[in-house]
Amino acid sequence: MKKSIIFLMAVILFIGCQQKPTKQLSKKDAEIAVKVEKLLSQMTLEEKIAELTQDAPANDRLGIPIMKYGEALHGLWLVLDYYGNTTVYPQAVACASTWEPELIEKMASQTALEARALGVTHCYSPNLDVYAGDARYGRVEESYGEDPYLVSRMGVAFIQGLQGTGDEQFDENHVIATAKHFVGYPENRRGINGGFSDMSERRLREVYLPSFEAAVKEAKVGSVMPGHQDFNGVPCHMNTWLLKDILRDELGFDGFIVSDNNDVGRLETMHFIPETRTKAAIAGLKAGVDMDLVIGKSVKLSTYHSNILKDTVEQDPSLLKYIDIATSRILSAKYKLGLFDAEPLEIDEETVNAGREEHREFALEIAEKSIIMLKNDNNLLPLDLSKIKSLAVIGPNAHEKRPQKGTYKLLGGYSGLPPYYVSVLDGFKKKVGDKVKINYAKGCDINSFSKEGFPEAISAAKKSDAVVLVVGSSHKTCGEGGDRADLDLYGVQKELVEAIHKTGKPVIVVLINGRPLSINYIAENIPSLLETWYGGMRAGDAVANVIFGDVNPGGKLTMSFPRSVGQVPVTYLERPDFIGSGKGKYRFSDKSPLFAFGYGLSYTTFEYGTPRLVKTAVKVGDATKVSVDITNTGTRAGDEVVQMYVRDDYASVGRYLKMLKGFERISLQPGETKTVEFELNSENLAVLTQDMKKVVEPGTFTISVGASSRTEDLKTVTLTVVE
Repeated sequence: MKKSIIFLMAVILFIGCQQKPTKQLSKKDAEIAVKVEKLLSQMTLEEKIAELTQDAPANDRLGIPIMKYGEALHGLWLVLDYYGNTTVYPQAVACASTWEPELIEKMASQTALEARALGVTHCYSPNLDVYAGDARYGRVEESYGEDPYLVSRMGVAFIQGLQGTGDEQFDENHVIATAKHFVGYPENRRGINGGFSDMSERRLREVYLPSFEAAVKEAKVGSVMPGHQDFNGVPCHMNTWLLKDILRDELGFDGFIVSDNNDVGRLETMHFIPETRTKAAIAGLKAGVDMDLVIGKSVKLSTYHSNILKDTVEQDPSLLKYIDIATSRILSAKYKLGLFDAEPLEIDEETVNAGREEHREFALEIAEKSIIMLKNDNNLLPLDLSKIKSLAVIGPNAHEKRPQKGTYKLLGGYSGLPPYYVSVLDGFKKKVGDKVKINYAKGCDINSFSKEGFPEAISAAKKSDAVVLVVGSSHKTCGEGGDRADLDLYGVQKELVEAIHKTGKPVIVVLINGRPLSINYIAENIPSLLETWYGGMRAGDAVANVIFGDVNPGGKLTMSFPRSVGQVPVTYLERPDFIGSGKGKYRFSDKSPLFAFGYGLSYTTFEYGTPRLVKTAVKVGDATKVSVDITNTGTRAGDEVVQMYVRDDYASVGRYLKMLKGFERISLQPGETKTVEFELNSENLAVLTQDMKKVVEPGTFTISVGASSRTEDLKTVTLTVVE
């Protein structure tokens, strides 16, 4: 009886520390709570503070293990150690372009295995920021797209793959994921990384919160990272309303919060709110930031450090409870990961390399499925290998050699260093062997204004039967800190495209890039265009397989392409704006995007039937289903991404014209028909009322199903909801 009382008291104390009085602990979590409380009682103040930083060194006195961190956005990256043997998958924007969450879950599970093999158990991924339609912002490439539902589905898949589910969650084959950046990070002014974000609560809840809500409630994410910026005047790292009221109390998050790099300290040095580093540390702790991430562990930049906190807490013991809460959450994570019971890791090449070839083959599959064909006039693609004797491969992104240090510029941000990288040039050489002569010329550098290489490129084009021209961006012109004031091809790339086009040769433009670009000349003049984003370590193999028809492209855009920088933000998420004489249009230019959200072509064709409702009328709270038949009317097998959009026709508040609420990627043989079905329920029919409540209001709803967000690609049916 005495032991039971002690156990119960420990659980109650731990729940109090967690600030989650209504949370019902599982048996496993209750046992961990007892262990944490006991360990906490044995720790000195200095030992507690030592736990509040990334990679806190092992505490030999108490047997507290290290929890090593890494990045896992599209494969494992050890931030300060370019270990040259990790699988690098396509960048996040490319992964989302598959519209196949199962692929992302499998990729993340493979990444977790590679992380565990190198002793990493806490990863700062995924990025759940919904792209706000402003491609000047360099971190666009890290996002799953401009739609909250799509980002939610991809995010949940990634977290479940990385962390595991059920009994496998956080086991020896999985690690803790970190959902970032909480919240509204892309809503910055001027497209500048870390710029302040001012927005209504409606926009916060309709666009930016859903992906984090899904991460917490569905995927049970173990860690969350706030954004660099302030939110409506209050920095995220000291924003109690966001971190406690919303994240913990409303969404039910019970993991630990890790700061973005240096951001607790930046409350003083960037936001200029607390006057001292000590006050910054206290502000972060009180708001609920548990771990102070300072890459490189600079004492000068640290806030959760004994030099900063120890004397202050000793002089004001009321602050100790915040130290205890943060320490408890971190210790709890270490127990959940099984780190206290694990044997010291001995890294050997055999363990590290186990299964890697399978991972690299899977990286190729994702790359192939992520490629989007945006244009294919006169069916120039696929090229017939038997009819091509020579092929020009031209452009600054056609090839990249292994770097002496760092990682490849054509892999995108947050990339590890793979054992090799297959460029487009490499991929074509492997594909054609000695059957086709490859004429390669760089043409220009990605970030140069020199045309010195143009003559060689023009010569290569003229002596070839066709041209593959590879342009776009790289980590030199895109990525974190790679914000831009315009969205045209940088340097002289556009001039290179024009020069090659003037040769009269058939030209296929391949985009390798991290953001939507204003490529009007290409869209108007070049017959075939592929968007490949950063395709990972097997990018070149994937491009060659698509161009020669071994793979039929089936990816779809997750981000709208602007016609010019003056059009941003451009996104399919629009509200009615046909007001006055302007009628919601620009005076001298087309308002529509160059390429729309959800758009993508195939080597075959698909025909959609008329959507059908199981029930054309339902009561509030009831559900029904909509189905549609899709037929492959072409001569090749292919994939189609079927998309469902919903609009409440007349509601008590303003709404977007349509919002994605369902999607499914299907494969069809020539002549084959498949039926795709989506559920319509209280979740995807609801609107956010004036008092910020999700409610299904009686009335009619337009349900649109089709191949993209464009009106001409959708077929509709009307659902009636009654009291």
